[in-house]
Amino acid sequence: MIETIVGPSVVSVDTCDDVLDGMLFPEEEAAVAQAVPKRRQEYTTARVCARRAMARLGLPAAPVISGLRGEPLWPTGVVGSITHCAGYRGAVLGRLSGVATVGIDAEPNAELTEGVLEAISLPGERIWIRELAARAPEVSWDRLLFSAKESVYKAWFPLARCWLDFDDALITADPANGTFTARLLIPGPTLHGVAVTGFTGRWMVRDGLILTAIVVDAERPDRARPAGLLG
Repeated sequence: MIETIVGPSVVSVDTCDDVLDGMLFPEEEAAVAQAVPKRRQEYTTARVCARRAMARLGLPAAPVISGLRGEPLWPTGVVGSITHCAGYRGAVLGRLSGVATVGIDAEPNAELTEGVLEAISLPGERIWIRELAARAPEVSWDRLLFSAKESVYKAWFPLARCWLDFDDALITADPANGTFTARLLIPGPTLHGVAVTGFTGRWMVRDGLILTAIVVDAERPDRARPAGLLG
């Protein structure tokens, strides 16, 4: 599903079913040695998706372990993002020569648990959520906001190498064309000598899921399609 919102500069592999016999490298196996079966299955399937995406890039299979912030550590020359939620696993990868960073997230199209929206949103975001919920109640706009912020963080971290809080970026969503914009409220990193002030991304709702994605082009971040970077 996610290939429709990430564009041609990256490759994507996703599935709604777990790969029960998926192979793990020893270092990945160690990461989930004590995990409950559900966690192990989602972890394994996400790695299988990642390695299938590597194959589409013409690369050999390689382990994908997690860094200190939980970020996937990719082989040299590769950038990407992994996501998993109930009923969905996916990976999007690109070559560093063409893509600067990627952030993807999947969530169930269901309202956030009580109190979560207030914890992860800014006042301006809650305004558009209320407005869009009245116009299009079939979309859980609070969950879409959460997903977009997750994608923003995943795109931000490889560039900045530091934490980004939920209230450090202001998200706006456009229901007409399935895009969203994230304006950073703190100083951002630089890319090609230009300060990053935010990101643009795309979203979709299908089969009970919300998917969000950001793909930033390495050579011309201001011209990245279908998602990119504000500078």
